[in-house]
Amino acid sequence: MFRLMGKFDKLYEHILMRHGDANVSFEALCRLLKRLGFESRIRGDHHIFWMDGVDEILNLQPVKAKAYQIKQVRTIILKYKLNLGE
Repeated sequence: MFRLMGKFDKLYEHILMRHGDANVSFEALCRLLKRLGFESRIRGDHHIFWMDGVDEILNLQPVKAKAYQIKQVRTIILKYKLNLGE
């Protein structure tokens, strides 16, 4: 069955397909991580994300997501086979 791609689906695909790692907003990346099931807390200007079953902790800084942060997220998504819910 055909399903329209939502904004999270498009961002998820954008990250996995490596379409311009420097062109992802920080807010969108945080929302995607929460949608994938990550929990978060803020300490100073650092946003820390973790998830049961994922060994790595993501430590992101606000303004615009940096390319290396997008690569970290992509690596974790692929390593742990994280998917958006249907």
